[in-house]
Amino acid sequence: MTDLESVSNLQQTAESNVLVNVQEMQFLLDKAVAWGQADSPDTLKDTCLHLNRLENFLQQLLTYINSMKSTAETMKKLPFLGQFLGRLCWNPCVTAGGTSRGLLLQCLLGLYSEHPSNAVERKANQWIRKVLCQLATDEDDAAAQAFMRRMGVPAKEYHLRVLQKMVAQLQENIGQSCCSQSSIDQRCSCDSTLATSDLVVPLVTCPETFPLICSLLQQPVACVRETLSENFLDTLSFAHSRLPLEEQGRISVWYHSLPSLEEAVLGLLDSVTETRPSLLKLEQEVTKSLLPKACAQHCSMFLVANDIFRSVIKQAEGNQSVKSVIHTFTRCFWRELSLLKPQTSASLKAFFPQSPPSLLIPLLTMPSEMPREAWKNHSKWLSSSLQKLTEEEEGDGDSTSTRGHHSVFEAWFLLVQCEHWVQVAAQLLVTSGPEDCRPLLWLLTFYHHPTNRWHHRASQLEKAKAAWDHLHAISSDLNDPLPVDRLQSLIALLSPQPQMPPPASSLILSLVVEFAVFCQLPLRAATDILKTVVAQPGLSEEAACVLSSLQLRLNEGGCSSSDRVQLRINHLQNTLTDVKA
Repeated sequence: MTDLESVSNLQQTAESNVLVNVQEMQFLLDKAVAWGQADSPDTLKDTCLHLNRLENFLQQLLTYINSMKSTAETMKKLPFLGQFLGRLCWNPCVTAGGTSRGLLLQCLLGLYSEHPSNAVERKANQWIRKVLCQLATDEDDAAAQAFMRRMGVPAKEYHLRVLQKMVAQLQENIGQSCCSQSSIDQRCSCDSTLATSDLVVPLVTCPETFPLICSLLQQPVACVRETLSENFLDTLSFAHSRLPLEEQGRISVWYHSLPSLEEAVLGLLDSVTETRPSLLKLEQEVTKSLLPKACAQHCSMFLVANDIFRSVIKQAEGNQSVKSVIHTFTRCFWRELSLLKPQTSASLKAFFPQSPPSLLIPLLTMPSEMPREAWKNHSKWLSSSLQKLTEEEEGDGDSTSTRGHHSVFEAWFLLVQCEHWVQVAAQLLVTSGPEDCRPLLWLLTFYHHPTNRWHHRASQLEKAKAAWDHLHAISSDLNDPLPVDRLQSLIALLSPQPQMPPPASSLILSLVVEFAVFCQLPLRAATDILKTVVAQPGLSEEAACVLSSLQLRLNEGGCSSSDRVQLRINHLQNTLTDVKA
């Protein structure tokens, strides 16, 4: 198409839309061709002479572009537009000026299609991304080098300035709040934000673009339109280790990108379950991940993380490492939630929509939030409520009841998240009599063996009761020597037996550790009991984990942390270290 035909098309367009000075368009098009890349003194002088006229026309052109419905329509009516803007972008005299460069950027942004629907728009998007990237970073252009030498500006400094001003201009374009247009066909500032996020993808690793990236991530979601492109979010997620994003920047990436959030949660699970760090180290790793903080700020993110935990633990009910991660995560989340202002956080029911309402507050209440005298009654009430749920599912013999199984699973899942009450029940068993031990033992057994079909909860409860009987008898007899028959019976309960369900090692071992810490036996006798019981392979490490969890709860104010208790824990930990060695 000839220039005259293009001008004729523009004239027809101008009559029905925004007015454009056709003669000025023809004049500046000829000038852009003549200027080339401004590589001579005369060309540079002429470019500077007509810069104001160019800026005035670019402003008119920008208004015209923004009035069109699509890039394809714009390019159809102005097929020479890409050539015109492209010639100006390669002219360092034009791009060095703040106003002319800003208008050029806005014209390119206006031509960028948020959702390209045809080959023309897809090709235009590719070209625009390439132009912006090279405009900010290409130091090999000979004409630009010549221009910079005349101006006395080093190449790196020039491109740095161009990039910084480009970032500032793009930030201005997204600085407006969403106008929440009622018509989907009307332009919205979110469209500009979406286009900008896609345009900045090639430059995300440039430090100068961090302010723009942060501005994009901080944009509120105020309408039905997408505000950030998937390409932008995927790139940020992939390159996050090289980007000095602040906490809120990382949280915003997760908030806008579900795959990124899922990857972060699964990554945390994989890292801590494979390395099996101490509980103190585990809490540090979970806190460092920022996921509890993010979930406290955004209920939707907590629901996603919880669904992942729920899915994983269904496949690994007996995996204590997974349980520890879930409990630690919930504890860290609860701490972050308590730091938020009440008006900025969602309701508990919103965070735990599938949990039995009657159990939600009682389980989420920390032991330190009520008098120690109330712990036993509270624990017995929890046991009774949970037992009633299981009886409703299992009482009629229909073990495939989907609804009933769902309710019991959700109750158990909440108990795993609130493991502190399981630990309290184990502690209370040390000083409880036969009349109180049964409901507390049931609570512990349910935690370790939530279903009756595969876990044989009834037989495991009997084993736990037998272990408690032996421990209670040993701790009640303060005379030396320790009853060997009782200790051997404990060891037998922890050992595999032919044609019998798996031993309740975690449950019985937790009872042994709690008795060793809180019973009235001398420290030496308690140490001997623990050493004798954990002599079997693998038990010393599991006992060390129970001790570590107990110590962590004591340090948080969950129960009494007297000097006597702390001394016994430290001594028992040293003993277990020697056993493992």
